[in-house]
Amino acid sequence: MGSPPPHGDLPAEFQSLPPDYASWPAEQQSEWNERRAQFLRRQAELDERRENAGAAEPSQAAKPRELSAVSGAAQQVEEVVKEPVVKPEVSNTLSTKGDAKQVSIDPASRPITFAFNGGPGSSSVWLHLGALGPKRVVMDKEGLPLPPPYALVENEYCWLDMTDLVFIDPVSTGYSRPVDGEAAKQFHGLDEDISWVGEFIRLYTTKNQRWASPKFLAGESYGTTRAAGLSGFLQDTYGMYLNGVVLISAVLNFQTIRSAPGNDLPYPMFLPTFTATAWYHKKLAPDLQADLGKAVAESRDWAVNSYFTVLARGNSLSDAEKDAAVKKLARLTGLSETYIAGSNLRIAEFGFMKELLRDQSATVGRLDSRFKGSDSNNIGVSPDFDPSMAAITGPYTATLYDYVRRELNYQNDKVYEILTGRVQPWSYARANNQYANVADTLRGAMVKNRALRVFVACGYYDLATPMLGAEYTMSHLGVPRALETNITTKYYEAGHMMYIRIEDLAKLTRDVREFYAGAVGGK
Repeated sequence: MGSPPPHGDLPAEFQSLPPDYASWPAEQQSEWNERRAQFLRRQAELDERRENAGAAEPSQAAKPRELSAVSGAAQQVEEVVKEPVVKPEVSNTLSTKGDAKQVSIDPASRPITFAFNGGPGSSSVWLHLGALGPKRVVMDKEGLPLPPPYALVENEYCWLDMTDLVFIDPVSTGYSRPVDGEAAKQFHGLDEDISWVGEFIRLYTTKNQRWASPKFLAGESYGTTRAAGLSGFLQDTYGMYLNGVVLISAVLNFQTIRSAPGNDLPYPMFLPTFTATAWYHKKLAPDLQADLGKAVAESRDWAVNSYFTVLARGNSLSDAEKDAAVKKLARLTGLSETYIAGSNLRIAEFGFMKELLRDQSATVGRLDSRFKGSDSNNIGVSPDFDPSMAAITGPYTATLYDYVRRELNYQNDKVYEILTGRVQPWSYARANNQYANVADTLRGAMVKNRALRVFVACGYYDLATPMLGAEYTMSHLGVPRALETNITTKYYEAGHMMYIRIEDLAKLTRDVREFYAGAVGGK
């Protein structure tokens, strides 16, 4: 096959054949060809719609507009919405990016998705420039950063072919701020956050005549907590029934991830992720090292069927039983028996991050345990920093500022808070003497709206929200058997932000496209 014809709007990776294209298997060549063809088809469609819209409304320039209230959806392919009023009595500001195809159609035929990241304290930049939006940050194929200057390319995996997109930056993140005289802390809490984001979604939907549209939420990390909470809040407060909720790296029940005296639940939850991480760094026995899927399956089985019981028995374990558990954990984690015995069979994620590669004077990442870091010393009990977070912060920050100011022409000299601690202390008042848990809210939304679909995306190398924690939560929702088929779970060979790995970005988009088709078409 010769080089494809040049195309000025193509990202660099599609301008010519990859150097090693000829050595690829036929299936890989076919997938590359199809991705390039899909990009060209979508680009042609967008060009046609821009041209048609321009002919119909010559006064509507195809550039961002600064607005004093929530803007109309589907006005531009990308625009910044400036300072919409969410609560009239507070008049707080919020900055969002609404990405939409420029076309006037029956809203019932065009889904709309409200997307946000987590933290608490994170802007929506990760989903916006990493997975869903029309542009994406250029990283290497495994998600490692390239040397600066950092750049964006057209995102051939953008969700705009299946839904309009509205990215929400919670108050105190991104460019969002409360107006002068209003305290930001009134927005910084589990229930407070759900309430005002819910009001924003209602207001946006109303002002832009989208009540007839199929509606979706897409959240990542703590954003999945927000999304699950909103599924019930929107339904019960405004009568807004959703078609689907996308949960990327989910945490709905915080008891599954917060280890503490008296709470042994997280230790089994993290075990399969420890095994996957040890596999990636070649720390397992040869039989486990031979197959990632089989290694994780053995770990999951022991975590669910044995590890819970071992921990529940506490000091009633005999020496022989404890020794057997130590050996099994050593096999599944790649850690030494001495370390495991000294940890009293309870391996916390930060300890694992420090210990796994201690013999190499290296640590592993939390958001993505494939990444390796170097600490100031090799004797500590937890890492100095998360190398996977360090790898993405620079590229996403630089490209966001450049994109917003140069391409969207949104001029704002404030700091765009990518990830801020200014939302702390975050209020979990509803939880009182319990762990925060919005799983029952999602259950209630599903049993009241039996058409509601849920999509769960899990990364094998996610040490922030482990995959077994998501599985445990979903299997404990308590929905009727007939509704269990409304839940779809998919797995990816990357971490918390699985989409930084190009192969998993492609897979995530394919999986979500299939999910949307079922959630809208009911198949």
